[in-house]
Amino acid sequence: MAVDLLLGLQWGDEGKGKIVDVLTSNYNIIARFQGGPNAGHTLEFDGIKHVLRTIPSGIFHKESINVIGNGVVIDPVVFVQELDGLDQFNLDYKSNLIISRKAHVILPTHRLLDAASETSKGKAKIGSTLKGIGPTYMDKTGRNGIRIGDLELNNWKDKYRALANKHQAMINFYNVDIQYDLKEMETEFFEAVERLKELQFIDSEEYLNQALKSGKPILAEGAQGSLLDIDFGTYPFVTSSNTTASGACTGLGVAPNKIGEVFGIFKAYTTRVGSGPFPTELFDQVGDDMARIGHEFGAVTGRPRRCGWLDLVALRYACQVNGVTQLNMMKGDVLSGFKTLKVCTAYKYKGEVIKHLPYNIEEENITPIYTEFEGWTEDLTKMTEASQLPKQLNDYIDFLEKELEIPITIVSVGPDRTQTINR
Repeated sequence: MAVDLLLGLQWGDEGKGKIVDVLTSNYNIIARFQGGPNAGHTLEFDGIKHVLRTIPSGIFHKESINVIGNGVVIDPVVFVQELDGLDQFNLDYKSNLIISRKAHVILPTHRLLDAASETSKGKAKIGSTLKGIGPTYMDKTGRNGIRIGDLELNNWKDKYRALANKHQAMINFYNVDIQYDLKEMETEFFEAVERLKELQFIDSEEYLNQALKSGKPILAEGAQGSLLDIDFGTYPFVTSSNTTASGACTGLGVAPNKIGEVFGIFKAYTTRVGSGPFPTELFDQVGDDMARIGHEFGAVTGRPRRCGWLDLVALRYACQVNGVTQLNMMKGDVLSGFKTLKVCTAYKYKGEVIKHLPYNIEEENITPIYTEFEGWTEDLTKMTEASQLPKQLNDYIDFLEKELEIPITIVSVGPDRTQTINR
C-alpha cells in the first residue's frame, strides 16, 4: 500500500479541494502535509460552497479519517472558526479529525510580525497574506517554535510568553505603525487553544506508517502550488514550506518509497495572487473576462487573481519536480466562448529559445512563445461524459498530453463535485 499525493502545479488556487473531495471515497485517510490557513480549499456540493483553510478536504466524508500532519502550521483561532462552520453539518470531527503533535502553532504575535515585516518593505512587499505563516516557519527552522504537543505540557504558557516577548521586541525593531491590541488577541487565542485541545493529538508519523502496514490507502493533500515552493518556486515570491512532492515525505513522516500516484492539478489557464513574475499574464479584456467568468478571487483573502494563458514551460517544470503520474485539468468551462486560445510552449530567454524554467523569469528576461488554438462555444457545465466534450477542447487536451507526456485523467467542467469528467 502506498501514499498517493495530490498537488497543485501552478501558483495555487488550482482546485485541489474539489478533487480531494471527489477522490476521498477511494481512501481511508486524507492527510494534509504543509502550509497554513493562508490556503483556502473550496468545495461545492448540494448547492453549498465550503471553504476550508487547515482542515483536510475529506472532512465531509464521514467514513474518512482526516490527519493534519507535522508539516502544517495551525492558527487555533482560525481553526476554531473552521470547526464552528462545520457544526451546522452535524460532522463528528472529534472522532475523524486528528492532529500531529509535531505541527507548529501560529501565535498572535506571528501575525503581527508578518504585518510589521510586510509594511516595512514598502513597494518591495512580497504579497504576504498576513496570516503569520512565514514567521511561524521561521521560528520552526530557528528552533524557537511552539508545537501542538507542547499544549499538553504544564508549562506551555511560559514557553508562549517567552516567545511572544521576543516577537514584540522584533516588532518594535521594524519601527512601523501597525495598530493592535495584543491582550485582546491573546484572550481569543487562549480560548481557541482550549477548544483545540478537545481534539485528538497523535504521533502522526507512527499513525500513518502503521496505517500503511495494515493496508489502508492514504491520500496526501497539498496546499498552495508548486510554483510557490520555498525551494523550487518563483523565489522570493513564494510561501514558506515545500509545496512539492518532497514536502509530503517531510510533512507526514512517510518514506519516498511509499509514494504511489502523484495527481497534478492545473487550471486550463493560469492565475496568480499577489506579487511576483507571471510571463503569460494578460492585461487586456481577455484577462478581465477570464477573471470574471472564473470568479478569480481568493477563497480566504478575497484578493483578485491575476489571469493569463496556460504556461506549459512552468507546468512541465512542475510535473518534473513532482514526478506527476496523472494530470487533472480544472476550469475548462471558463474558456468556453473565447474565439482563440493560446498556450505558451517555450520562452525566448536572452536571445535563446528554451523550454525549461530558468532561474529568473522576470519580464525583462522572458518573452513567451505561443501556440494558438481554435476555441469552443459550447457550455461544458452540463456535460457528464468525455464523449460530449467539443472537438476543439479535445484537441487542446491532446496537445497538452503530448507536450507533457502525462495523461489527463480528469477534466473539471464546473465547481460542483458532480461536474467532473473521467477520461
